[in-house]
Amino acid sequence: MTARPGDSTPQPEDAARSILPGPPLVVPIRHPGQVGWGFVTWYTLSFTGGSLVLIAPLLVTLALKVNGLVGIDEAPKNLALVTGVGSLLALVSNPLFGRLSDRTTARMGMRRPWMLVGLTGGAVGTLVVATAPSITLVLVGWCIAQVFFNALLAAQSAVLPDQVPGSQRGVVSGVLGVCTPIASVAGTFLVQAFVGHELAMFLAPCAVGGALVVAFVARLDDRTLDPADRPPWSLRELAGSLYVNPRRNPDFAWAFASRFMLVLAFAFLVTYQAYYLIEQLGSSKDDVAHQIYLGTLVQSAALVVASPLAGRLSDKVGRRKVFVAVAALIYSAALLIIATAGSLHGYLVGMTISGLGFGMYMAVDLALVVDVLPATGSSAKDLGVLNIAGALPFALAPAVAPAVLALGGGSYTVLYVVAGACAALGALAITRVRGVR
Repeated sequence: MTARPGDSTPQPEDAARSILPGPPLVVPIRHPGQVGWGFVTWYTLSFTGGSLVLIAPLLVTLALKVNGLVGIDEAPKNLALVTGVGSLLALVSNPLFGRLSDRTTARMGMRRPWMLVGLTGGAVGTLVVATAPSITLVLVGWCIAQVFFNALLAAQSAVLPDQVPGSQRGVVSGVLGVCTPIASVAGTFLVQAFVGHELAMFLAPCAVGGALVVAFVARLDDRTLDPADRPPWSLRELAGSLYVNPRRNPDFAWAFASRFMLVLAFAFLVTYQAYYLIEQLGSSKDDVAHQIYLGTLVQSAALVVASPLAGRLSDKVGRRKVFVAVAALIYSAALLIIATAGSLHGYLVGMTISGLGFGMYMAVDLALVVDVLPATGSSAKDLGVLNIAGALPFALAPAVAPAVLALGGGSYTVLYVVAGACAALGALAITRVRGVR
């Protein structure tokens, strides 16, 4: 998921930001020597841990918690409220805490304080969700978790340009690219291992992920900032970092639209798969966590294989659009298979194919976006705007899904057909890009 050396790409700091959340750095960074594989290993484990604490509730436990409080008939709209508000807060929290991290002059460094603050606050939010007796407290707890876990992720992302020299950033970024699928598998495995113990289902992923983060923080020789070098910051500057003019940059706008539609389809799938298994496949609530683990396992395995192969082949033939469009259509077909599945086997087949499509899409689409970045000299900011296309759908999907379910008579087949149509629209949008083959 990195751009090839021959592309007209951004500077190393920008390339590092292209696959990771968080705002661009606005102060000079040090240029260290080569980092060893010991550092890379602990950094990767920490990044996996940061993903684990946030993604495990999204995949399984949050949906089951809501279902346990209100029942399957009321669960979709209540889950929509909780995840939608949480995702909106995530959109703001990541750049906000990233900026604060860039301006931190603490003796223990710029990034370590925010990793610890983010982990602690997020764990408190997770505990509130796990013990909440009402949807209101679930909402409060999840909002706390989203805000602070995004502070953790923003600080973790900034370690890459801080610590890793330009000559190694492509390799390290590629390694970090597998953290999310690994965290997805680990999270669902831990959850299904504690079925019947609700508190442990929430806290086990948090404990494992938190331990990995703390171990890295203890080993990190963090960058420090002299108060005299603290960069300027304002709300106007923050707002400006969230926008690219679509009229002046139509290729970037179409690439943004394509990714938005593809991730929207993905958000429909992962947010509502627990209820799909219960309602459409007739699974018992006790079986759902294990079934989602199996689905996530086959999906992630396919993603890890497809992503590097598709990226390398795209570089070799010198084409991007055809790979991105085909990948989106593969993902659309996978959702249609899941929508019409009448058994767990059909669901797992669809999840496997979805991993192929999603992995292929995310690998090549990133290279395409780098090729069409606006010539503004602010590549990191523009790539930060692209990250909105990966976060906003998780706020929109829960808001739209209850209406789709209502119109479809509560049918998850209808919901996933709509998701498949979104992915197909993502394929169509990428064909409108003119500046890349």
